[in-house]
Amino acid sequence: MGRRLKLQRRGKGSPKYKSTIHAKVDIRYNHFKELVKAQVIEMITDPVRSAPIAKILLETGQTDYVICSEGLLTGQKLEFGQGASQKVGNVLFLEDIAPGTQIFNIEKNFGDGGKFVRASGQSAVLVSKKEKAMVKLPSGQLKTFPLGVRATIGVVAASGRTNKPFVTAGSKFHAMKAKSKPYPRVRGVAMNPVDHPFGGFQHHVGHSKSTSRHAPAGRKVGSIASKRTGRKKK
Repeated sequence: MGRRLKLQRRGKGSPKYKSTIHAKVDIRYNHFKELVKAQVIEMITDPVRSAPIAKILLETGQTDYVICSEGLLTGQKLEFGQGASQKVGNVLFLEDIAPGTQIFNIEKNFGDGGKFVRASGQSAVLVSKKEKAMVKLPSGQLKTFPLGVRATIGVVAASGRTNKPFVTAGSKFHAMKAKSKPYPRVRGVAMNPVDHPFGGFQHHVGHSKSTSRHAPAGRKVGSIASKRTGRKKK
């Protein structure tokens, strides 16, 4: 009998593999439906995010945080809610945004704080508005959203983040550690048969990578319960 897989030995995890403890702030739309104005007072780097965040001062005197949009400056005025102008960095309801506008940090349901398009350099496009809003995501997928959810105008900042190489393994290690991801990650086919179901056989899987949903824990690796595999033909 082979050894337990690394994933099995880890079990349900530990604080090292739970990213929420490393996040500096929780990014949400904590503003009311009515028009609220704010000013950017500071730019902050959050280790668990690929995009920078901005600390804002609301006209009510409270402070909050938003994901930076491309071109956002310290001291810039922002607006949230109904009646806000359609400028970069402002947060509006989808029903108030013109079709063809680039948006990010889109809510799935009103009040959830934004679930879609939050990574650096990403943006979606509002395609059309009828009973629901049709949005084209960065993946190319068309998805419908209620007209009563909010989104930010513009493109997420730090679009050139991936252009700079890590150069050293240590830089990559610390970046992955901040995101609570194990690194380095050894491929299963590079292991021995005793360590992984893909191990051995001259470093090839040697059989289908599709695995049954009901396979035992030690065998449940690869494409689990996959309907199809491989590259889609155009």
